[in-house]
Amino acid sequence: MNISVANEHVPEIERYIRTVKERERSTAATLPFERYPPQLIVEMVYNCVFSLSSFPYKDKIHPTLSPRTIMTGQRIKYDKHCKLEFRTYVQVHSKHNNSLEPRTSGAIALRPYGNKQGGHYFLSLHTEKRILRNNWTELPMPNNIVDAVHRLLAASKQAGSITFTDKDGNIITYDDDDTEEDTTEDEPIPIPTANMEVDQAITGVEEHDKNEENVLE
Repeated sequence: MNISVANEHVPEIERYIRTVKERERSTAATLPFERYPPQLIVEMVYNCVFSLSSFPYKDKIHPTLSPRTIMTGQRIKYDKHCKLEFRTYVQVHSKHNNSLEPRTSGAIALRPYGNKQGGHYFLSLHTEKRILRNNWTELPMPNNIVDAVHRLLAASKQAGSITFTDKDGNIITYDDDDTEEDTTEDEPIPIPTANMEVDQAITGVEEHDKNEENVLE
């Protein structure tokens, strides 16, 4: 283990953070919402990290085991952990009895819980909290659900946009790719003038002139 001190760069960690930011921007581009509640933004990051940690890295610790499998001993299965896409609208099933109370409630799919049973986290549109369920019904997202998500943002009284900050809370307005601008100026292309001597003869000109002289003779 290599422990770095303050203000030292760790290329592997910085590249991983950049990848998470790229995944989060890509996920946000597919959402049908104009703004995002803070709970949705946090879970968006969790979902990206869960996906990245569930697959083995090339040329890393183990060729076939993912970081999550190494740490927890659990593997993901397609039919258990890949059934729902982030932002999917569902009706989650709750405990019920013989009363007339609703037996389902609207929610937004967030990410897999990671257990063997295949539970998922959801953002409840009624309680505005994260819930864990293993039974749901996937449905198309109507416009009133999009409005409900926007109302969650209005209730939180936050901006609702995705911004990246440093450890001091300062907003980062550039992408920290550690790339430097090329300050070398391009060399100007020389333009031939009347005073410049031509080093190479133009192909075909002399032969064409000789042919004309022969014709005149």
